[in-house]
Parts: sequence; structure tokens; C-alpha cells
Amino acid sequence: MSYVITAPCLGEKFGECVEVCPVDCILEGKDMYFIDPDLCIDCGACQAVCPVEAIYHEEDLLPEDEIYIQKAKEFFASAE
Repeated sequence: MSYVITAPCLGEKFGECVEVCPVDCILEGKDMYFIDPDLCIDCGACQAVCPVEAIYHEEDLLPEDEIYIQKAKEFFASAE
């Protein structure tokens, strides 16, 4: 399991999450940030500093936010 960045990040992109990630698994996309689910170590540092409360643990996502799991996977698949 990993953390997932959701809709409140769209168009905001503050970036505090990137600065605190100990494994550098958060990258900037065109309109939001994404967490690499294969690298995330579930530390929660990103969630604690997100000013728009866009980051949730995968297990805590609302059904309508589960699409962001796939968006992150697609983002990192295209970045390879």
C-alpha cells in the first residue's frame, strides 16, 4: 500500500510533499503531483504537510478518489 495524491492537488501543486519525502517518490505532473506506488514507504510525511489535504493512504480513499491510484500508475509507467 502507499499514499495517493487526490483532486485537491489539481492545479495547486504547492510542493511541500516533495520536500519532505525521504525516498523522493513524488514527482510533478502537468497539473498535479504523483506518488510512485512502487517506491512509497508509507511513512506519511507527505500527508502531514499537505496544505490542501490531498494525500490519503490508499486504504482510506473514498470510492470516487480511487481513480487517482490508476492515474499515478499511468504517470509513472509513461515516465519510464
